[in-house]
Amino acid sequence: MQFAFWAVLVSALLPLVWAGVAKGGGGYDNHAPRDYLAKLGGWRQRAQWAQMNAWEAFAPFAVAVVIAYLLQVPAAQMDLAAGVFVVARVAHGFCYIADRAALRSLSWLAGFAAMLYLFLAAGQVL
Repeated sequence: MQFAFWAVLVSALLPLVWAGVAKGGGGYDNHAPRDYLAKLGGWRQRAQWAQMNAWEAFAPFAVAVVIAYLLQVPAAQMDLAAGVFVVARVAHGFCYIADRAALRSLSWLAGFAAMLYLFLAAGQVL
């Protein structure tokens, strides 16, 4: 299986990593998880926000990989774009948690560009 498909799996797991960081401080109440998360502050709150953003980014990326594959984008191009996406999204989460807004935005942009590249390559625009 080519790397781009593994990247989809990694991207699907990233929100769970950020959720674990957000909830890992003790006192987590599984009976009222939304109340607990709403009361978070500081870096744990930012980890929750990173989780939410990771979920939002996952679907377009996964669809882009599938479309690129179906339209026979060369595997090397797909794998490179998928690798850039994963690295950018991991960096995005760390930057979010560390409150590095400018770097977070740049990593978001890199991930978005990688996802967009997959769509454009599939449409043979590139």
